[in-house]
Amino acid sequence: MNLRIFITGGASGLGRTLALKWAKQGAYVCIGDVHSERAQQTLDDIHQAGGTGSFVLCDITRQADLEAVAEHLQQQWQGVDIVVNNAGIASAGRLETESIEQWQRVLDVNLLGMVRVSKIFAPVFRQQGGGYFVNIASQAGLTPIPRMASYNAVKSAVVAFSETMRLELDGDNIGVTVVCPTFFKTNLAESLQTAEPEMHVAVNKYLNRASLTAEQVAERIFNAIEKRTFLITPDKVGHMAFMLKRLLPQKMYLNYMLKQTRRMTKR
Repeated sequence: MNLRIFITGGASGLGRTLALKWAKQGAYVCIGDVHSERAQQTLDDIHQAGGTGSFVLCDITRQADLEAVAEHLQQQWQGVDIVVNNAGIASAGRLETESIEQWQRVLDVNLLGMVRVSKIFAPVFRQQGGGYFVNIASQAGLTPIPRMASYNAVKSAVVAFSETMRLELDGDNIGVTVVCPTFFKTNLAESLQTAEPEMHVAVNKYLNRASLTAEQVAERIFNAIEKRTFLITPDKVGHMAFMLKRLLPQKMYLNYMLKQTRRMTKR
């Protein structure tokens, strides 16, 4: 039986890369996104790759949109095997410049959007005897950096939420993988919420300099699902930073990060 996949934010970036990779392997891929034109182009590429796809206009901050997606998948493919919680936005700024409205926006999209999706599809998985969630977090959720407080906090919450899902849903044959990449080449900067213009420059610079690609992240995700791996840090730099935090004494780790912060601030 062909795998049935639903990807939020599937019209571009990592979501698009995953959609095409699954399509080439014969999966049925449904992409949910708020960008219709991009979604249609991705859908055309899925078909050109020999895959079967569909698109549903979907805003993850709207419960009704997600309920419509679940109904669509039940009618079209009689269910879904893998749900990728990929849709999200970026945010940045100092503590005093990030407004409460900015915090609320990134919380509503990056965390509560994932909660909405998961609450709707967990019963679907349970009823059909199993399924798999892939939650896209960030290295920022493991090793926070300055001037990204809202993004760091919300992605940390995504990691904690994913671990809770892993523990809570295992008895129902529902797997969970959480993905924590560093900067990689994508269009994330388009969604950046910030009151500081220089942060647009900084984020674009990090994205353009990144050696990690969406294809590499997608490959790690495929391997993680096959092995039912919970946490993946797709690149060596991010994995090393995470291991330093885990293994070093707290004071030593914080002193190291303070030095790195001073260097970054000077630059």
